[in-house]
Amino acid sequence: MAVFTPLGDAQVATFLEPFDVGRFVSLQGVAGGTENSTFFVTTDRCELVLTLFEQGEQEELPFFVDLLDYLDAYRLPIPGPVHDRDGVALKRLADKPALLFPRLPGRHPENPSLEQCRVIGDTLGRMHQLSRHFSGHRPNPRDLSWLTAMHHKVLGFLRQEDQTLMKNAVDDFEGEFAARGELPQGALHGDLFRDNTLFEGDRLGGIIDFYNGCTGDLLFDLAIVINDWATAEDGRLDQARHDVIINAYQARRALTADERALWPTMLSMTALRYWLSRLLVVYVNPPAHDLTPHDPTQFRTIFKARQMYGTLPLPEAPASTAGQSKTAR
Repeated sequence: MAVFTPLGDAQVATFLEPFDVGRFVSLQGVAGGTENSTFFVTTDRCELVLTLFEQGEQEELPFFVDLLDYLDAYRLPIPGPVHDRDGVALKRLADKPALLFPRLPGRHPENPSLEQCRVIGDTLGRMHQLSRHFSGHRPNPRDLSWLTAMHHKVLGFLRQEDQTLMKNAVDDFEGEFAARGELPQGALHGDLFRDNTLFEGDRLGGIIDFYNGCTGDLLFDLAIVINDWATAEDGRLDQARHDVIINAYQARRALTADERALWPTMLSMTALRYWLSRLLVVYVNPPAHDLTPHDPTQFRTIFKARQMYGTLPLPEAPASTAGQSKTAR
């Protein structure tokens, strides 16, 4: 979240008029973030979040609106966009696309408890159960084909050891995925880090920031969660957090045999995905705004740990969901 386009009270008050959200009271810019301008808006009836989309593929915004509406309709802890009295959610403000959301309670968990890990695993499993039936489509912009195409752009900035590690890993990933059938597909969050969740104690207030959302391998989402939520500072996996998340997830959706076989590869690939994307921002495509990019070192450490130590054994699925693995596609 951040503010790149300033707004005035009068602008926002006028913007709110078509919505049934009450009378404008106050506006507060939200610091932080890398892409969009974000504001907290208070009316005499509710608290809202207003987002202006500054860059990115703006023609894909209807996909995100449809996905959030779909998930919100099933009462997942996900903020569906606020629609105006005519049923329209996506608007323009200050010549930028704009969406309005209810403001959710909670804070980002810095050091998640086992209960918070259980809750995120359970919620992601519920979401994937439902998202397999979502009719929208947006190809995963950070999948293996992206890694294959983009990793060459950063090799010249790396030490020889890291160049070899990255090139060999991409080759290995291609072979390992080609040896398996299509994995279970559905809509993904695509970036479910701790800072895209809000907790009040152990209660999940909501999952936010779906702007990396797409459709693709459900396992991709789960691997992102494990790499962020269940990883120690040295890059190794924390067994207690890992097992709690996986057990809660599989209570909702059992992993298939192909998913289980590809699990170490997917964990390593998603770690490389973030190492590469951060390297690209530092060396190739710096952010449009004057912001400090994420440090690539964190995910270099995680990726090297996955390559060196592999992963932990996957817990077996509960008997009540194990039969789903044959029909999850």
